[in-house]
Amino acid sequence: MMSPNPDSFPVTEFELRVTQTQALMHAQQIDALFFTTEAEIRYYTGFRTLFWQSPTRPWFLIVPREGEPIAVIPEIGAQLMQQTWIQSIHTWSSPHPEDDGISMLASLLANFSRIGIPMGRESSLRMPLSDFEELRQRLPQIEWTDASAVVQSVRQIKSEREISWIRKTCQSASAAFARLPDLVHVGMPLDAAFKAFRIELLNQGAEDVPYLVGGCGPDGYQDVISPPDQRPIAEGDVLMLDTGATCGGYYCDFDRNVGFGQVSSTCHAVYRKLYEATEAALTVARPGVPVSELHRVMAEVLDQTQSDVGRFGHGLGMQLTETPSNVDFDHTVLKPGMVMTLEPSYQYGERLMVHEENIVIREGAPELLSERAPEQLPLIG
Repeated sequence: MMSPNPDSFPVTEFELRVTQTQALMHAQQIDALFFTTEAEIRYYTGFRTLFWQSPTRPWFLIVPREGEPIAVIPEIGAQLMQQTWIQSIHTWSSPHPEDDGISMLASLLANFSRIGIPMGRESSLRMPLSDFEELRQRLPQIEWTDASAVVQSVRQIKSEREISWIRKTCQSASAAFARLPDLVHVGMPLDAAFKAFRIELLNQGAEDVPYLVGGCGPDGYQDVISPPDQRPIAEGDVLMLDTGATCGGYYCDFDRNVGFGQVSSTCHAVYRKLYEATEAALTVARPGVPVSELHRVMAEVLDQTQSDVGRFGHGLGMQLTETPSNVDFDHTVLKPGMVMTLEPSYQYGERLMVHEENIVIREGAPELLSERAPEQLPLIG
């Protein structure tokens, strides 16, 4: 039985995800997939909880090449997992002083010969390494293989239901950004500006704001990940806010820049350059184009053709950042249903400016999910 939560997906959505994954498992002769992380477990089961914030308990999911997924979870999660479509649920009392689910897990995995687990870029193992080593020792006959490509290729293509949640989140954030001139002003402490914008995101329909970063300073900012301090916003400052708000457990991820009073001509020129770089990416973001081409055209506009400029965007979904990455070495081909961010950045002296939009790849031109930023740097006051 599915959860009555309004953001739940029908059983058919999860069945399709599993069926698509199992087809790739057949092709690569993988008997089962083994997951320990929140995103993959939620993707295949619908199990959604903030309890992942606690690192105390491990959670496991097995997706066999035939049949339905098998959940191996702490007893505390049994009732919630029973509200999903998963029928095979095995539980133990956790935390356990000696055996935190490893014996139970080993007995279930012993039925398989070749097990895939995400091992590549952007993957992690959310269980004690010592327990994983013990699991491998108990199952010496099993061949462990990297299943990163299998999982990523399925998750990269969003269903229309997934896209609708991302669109809703983007709409909430776009509405909040439109209110920015009424929320912030010269003399306002930067941390107060962040707080006001976070509240506005919630007022505009976001369910949560797990991610809100930015930068502020004269003629630009020096970094984009530091927490805000109490320095008051001053005339000539440029403020950038970058939000990863959520609706239905799906993220938006885009930013907006505003200037206060008179800002330098350099700031206006850099902003316009970033806008043009994004326009260039929107022109080539079509099915069949490698994401490295998105990076190339943006870097070309910015006169930054070397590979050390970092990435200019990434995939987006139930995680703030997903594969693929808009870098010169990622040649993943764009397909309809991929949700991407376009995020060119430009370094000038000790200052930095970033611009970001969210799109979904369609047949023909991409669909903008974020409301397009203005062509010129907006000024407040």
